[in-house]
Amino acid sequence: MEKKIALELKNITKTFGSVIANKDISLQVRKGEILSVLGENGSGKTTLMNMVSGIYYPDSGRIFVDGNEVVIASPKDAFECKIGMIHQHFKLVDVFSAAENIVLGLEDEKGFDMASYIDKIKEITEAYGFELDPYKKIYEMSVSEKQTVEIIKVLFRGADILILDEPTAVLTPQETVKLFKVLRNMRDSGKAIIIITHKLHEVLSLSDNVAVLRKGEYIGTVKTSETNEAELTEMMVGKKISLNIDRSEPQNVADRLVVENIDCVSREGIKLLDNVSFTARSGEILGIAGIAGSGQRELLEAIAGLQKLDEGKILYNNPKTGSQEDLRDKTPLEIRQLGVRLAFVPEDRLGMGLVGNMDIVDNMMLRSYRKGKSLFLQKKNPKSLAEEIIERLEVVTPSAYTPVRRLSGGNVQKVLVGREIASAPTVLMAAYPVRGLDINSSYTIYNLLNEQKQKGVAVIFVGEDLDVLIELCDRILVIGAGRVTGIVDGRNTTKEEIGILMTKSASDEMGGEQ
Repeated sequence: MEKKIALELKNITKTFGSVIANKDISLQVRKGEILSVLGENGSGKTTLMNMVSGIYYPDSGRIFVDGNEVVIASPKDAFECKIGMIHQHFKLVDVFSAAENIVLGLEDEKGFDMASYIDKIKEITEAYGFELDPYKKIYEMSVSEKQTVEIIKVLFRGADILILDEPTAVLTPQETVKLFKVLRNMRDSGKAIIIITHKLHEVLSLSDNVAVLRKGEYIGTVKTSETNEAELTEMMVGKKISLNIDRSEPQNVADRLVVENIDCVSREGIKLLDNVSFTARSGEILGIAGIAGSGQRELLEAIAGLQKLDEGKILYNNPKTGSQEDLRDKTPLEIRQLGVRLAFVPEDRLGMGLVGNMDIVDNMMLRSYRKGKSLFLQKKNPKSLAEEIIERLEVVTPSAYTPVRRLSGGNVQKVLVGREIASAPTVLMAAYPVRGLDINSSYTIYNLLNEQKQKGVAVIFVGEDLDVLIELCDRILVIGAGRVTGIVDGRNTTKEEIGILMTKSASDEMGGEQ
């Protein structure tokens, strides 16, 4: 017997000025089903789900819940329709407990009874297999625990239709397995679940059906059991593309950057980096894996001259002069004057990487290209460089003179990565360079990093997708709570091994000594 339709969208259209975000989209998700929504950057996935959850209101079209037409003009309307959305960036109060966050903003005519609320929270956790201490403060929690609070928050309010935006982006493999088990339990209990994700292997392992959007239009829905990565990619992009990362063997390897016993302590006295040591080699890609906030950002910023260190050395072996320089405590300008070219793609794109009010050409000029090279061969002036990046990385923009803040997040990312690679670095550090990018753009970036490796650049790649780290990197350094918990060979490791190292504490590493 066919399952009942929980949510149906008919001819939904949404525009922002002259930009059509969604055009005449019709799709449905049934009770007891997990539906993945796929699409490139700018395909309209999040906009569509934001209309279902009451953040945006459609210009035209109709929404049906359990067969009844509804009007969803606010998140409150969505909750009344038993729809809850779990966003990628959590909305929690750090100093409150899990239970306090779950009931925050609740209106209860019977009065506020925390004891009964906690009983109900425990019922939900037991029913679906969650692990959560309702009394634990948010600031004491791991990322996966915070996500659990967000999911239980919408279940507590009676949600039968759940939308999750990139739910595994910051989880370890082990945490992802736990989340998938919970989601399957929720599906089996009759919930309708919609997942927005870029990870095709997760789509294939978790969902029952896959809906694909392309350039704001609905392409179709396919059964997961009857499709594969290549077919889904072709539906998203509109053409066949290769999904292989061509990892070459390292050639002419030499120690380019030697990091020795570096420590970094915050103003509050918390150790952000604790006795970190490793070597980055020319002609090699060194991956860095770790749970979000484990010190990856501070490590790259320290090398780039943006983070002050308390102990240790960062030694750079200059390939031209043969000399060795300590980069510690030098400013980014001093580092460049030494002849060291560090290309840094930070996590905070507009905060550190680009100036939003400046156009693409002017953002090219934030780097000096007198000695730099283009993505390929000849030198370029800023306008030519901007146009080359727009063409090569398929940046969607009206022109090279469009302010960066008007671009989508994925296109901002392409501009930044292209500019940094074009500075002809000897060391290229890329922090989450494909975060938020669609699969086609991601593989373009992976191939560019491989090209840099083949040119003799020492590439340091911080990523969150362990499958990509294993396929792309020659070695992978794993960091946990500011400490190096292991360095593994990318060709011979597994996601499970890296996942264990990601959650390994300093006391584990020292054999239980404190």
